[in-house]
This record gives sequence, structure tokens and C-alpha cells, in this order.
Amino acid sequence: MTDLPAKWVLRRYFKLRKELGNRKFTFKKAQEILKDDSRIVNLFLSQLKKAGWLLSEQHPDDARMKLYQLKQLEKVAEEIELEVK
Repeated sequence: MTDLPAKWVLRRYFKLRKELGNRKFTFKKAQEILKDDSRIVNLFLSQLKKAGWLLSEQHPDDARMKLYQLKQLEKVAEEIELEVK
């Protein structure tokens, strides 16, 4: 069973979820919403991706950037429920 992300990650996940829902966002947008240092946002996104809660793709207009999308909350809950069984 994989561990849930740490509380600090969960708090930021729900803050982004509340603000963005299922919309795609950039690193800069996440940083604006979370009001965190770029190192913290980078670590946060890395932790979410490691947990499988974050999808990422190349930005269509700028190959240097990525677009992120939080995994749907229902899917995250289903995965946790399967692991608990």
C-alpha cells in the first residue's frame, strides 16, 4: 500500500482543487494560488505526481513549460479505497 502524501501536501492539494477544480494550470499559476516559494511548489508538485494525483503534459505554446491538472477527486478517493481493502 502506498502512503498518503504528507499533511502539508494535502493542504495545498485541496487549496488548488478549490481554486481550479479540474482545470489545467501552469507552475506559475500554482505558485500564485499557493503563495509559496518556487522550491516549495516544485516539491509539492513532485510529491503529487509521485502519489499519482497529478497529470502533466507539455504546454502547447511553449515547450519549456508544462501544464498540470489535478486528478479528479473521485478517482483519488477510489484509489485510496482500493488500497485500504
